[in-house]
Amino acid sequence: MLLGFATGFGLGASLIIAIGAQNAFILRQGVLRQHVFILCLICAVSDAVLIAIGVAGVGAIIESSPNLLFVIRIGGALFLLWYAWVAFSRALNPLPMSEAKDESGNLQAAVLTCLAFTFLNPHVYLDTVLLVGASAPHEGNARLAYGIGAILASFVWFFSLGYGARLLEPVFKDPNAWKVLDTIIGIVMLMIAFGLVYPIMG
Repeated sequence: MLLGFATGFGLGASLIIAIGAQNAFILRQGVLRQHVFILCLICAVSDAVLIAIGVAGVGAIIESSPNLLFVIRIGGALFLLWYAWVAFSRALNPLPMSEAKDESGNLQAAVLTCLAFTFLNPHVYLDTVLLVGASAPHEGNARLAYGIGAILASFVWFFSLGYGARLLEPVFKDPNAWKVLDTIIGIVMLMIAFGLVYPIMG
């Protein structure tokens, strides 16, 4: 069981820590100290549900539904393109931290954006449901420990990112730092959007 737990935690961490749309969004909200707990909880619980589905063996259903993945890819790419435009717009007109906090203060908008980053990104399904699920041990207790390890990795990462980001707050008192961050976020969104549609462009 210990080996299964360690394997699940290691694989889960390696997949989650990679730079992605979710992480970029949580980092920005963490720096602003806006709705950090609820947003980290949404990301971690969403991952937990998807990992549990994958470990339970439901990934084969998604693999056999190419039309569903196609729709998710297109929807996710459009959303990411929109958010890239928002990020680049912010980079062109960086706000002081106090004004940036006011701009990001709407809880409902933040939650909806977080859910969109989570469920409109096919990579989330590919990583959690398919890859994590396919790598799960076949034995009962080891399989359970593996799933718990992967889920725990998600909780540890998102809450560490969300609350650790505040250590960067002194840097982001300079509006130019926001210009750099939002430019990077916009580039990340464009790259992920391209990665979503590239496999279906041929």
